[in-house]
Amino acid sequence: MILRQLRDTDEDAEAAWEVVAAAFGDAAALAGKDGLPPGYVAEIHDRHRHLARTDPGGCWIALDDAGMPLGVALSARREGTWGLALLAVLPRAQRQGVGRELLAAALLYGRGCLRGIICGSEDPRAASTYRRAGFALHPAMRLHGTVGPETKERLSPPDGAVHEGVARHRDLLDSVDRRTRGGAHGADHELLVRQRRLLVVDDLAGSGYCYVADDGKVELLAATSRRLAKRLLTVALLCLPEGTDARVAALTAEQQWAVDVGLEAGLELSTSGYVCLRGMPPPTPYIPSGTFL
Repeated sequence: MILRQLRDTDEDAEAAWEVVAAAFGDAAALAGKDGLPPGYVAEIHDRHRHLARTDPGGCWIALDDAGMPLGVALSARREGTWGLALLAVLPRAQRQGVGRELLAAALLYGRGCLRGIICGSEDPRAASTYRRAGFALHPAMRLHGTVGPETKERLSPPDGAVHEGVARHRDLLDSVDRRTRGGAHGADHELLVRQRRLLVVDDLAGSGYCYVADDGKVELLAATSRRLAKRLLTVALLCLPEGTDARVAALTAEQQWAVDVGLEAGLELSTSGYVCLRGMPPPTPYIPSGTFL
């Protein structure tokens, strides 16, 4: 097995995608029976290349002797906070130490960081691996459901203004990040604001932000108070077109404000994996991104 840094190239981005699609199910299964939404694979490629560019020391690919990909690990450091964005191994290469070597390389990149965060799956092997690496496992929940007229009728009107965010809000976003998770997302916001709709609150009560995907996924939400977080999530759900499959994942027990909004909207609540943390309590009010943590 050969272990090398993932490069910021189309070829390496495609290799990483092939591993992800094979490790977590075929492409159609990843997106549901209707197949992948337009631009989905290109978006994933952009994210892989972004991390390979900003954190080359934290992004690794494992290859067999013929140069074919076996697994990939992507991680990033942001102001003393390390996050594991991805760990995936081909089914045929599992239980052969590939994942262990990839994770070791990613963890080494985070050495010296005060805080660590991983959005872990329900796979018991992954949970065991992260626990042995020193992470506290916080069981997570997810909200999901189709947005319809009745959904918007159930939701209480937001208690204040929410604005469309733009790139110039970067300082506000980084400031809220530092308040909630201890480190700003920095350059990640530059990519997210191109891929997602950004909602922002900024008034005398505090500030916060939320990214919403066209397909209904709430990507990342952070605020300086639960009241503002509830306002952001409410508006995020209200702005989705009818028929959209709304999804809010990686909710720890500390995010009851989000559970309340989701249940009021008629979304279903279920358990889903773990938020794994090291050197930090669960950030709140905060909904992490699976990629950007």
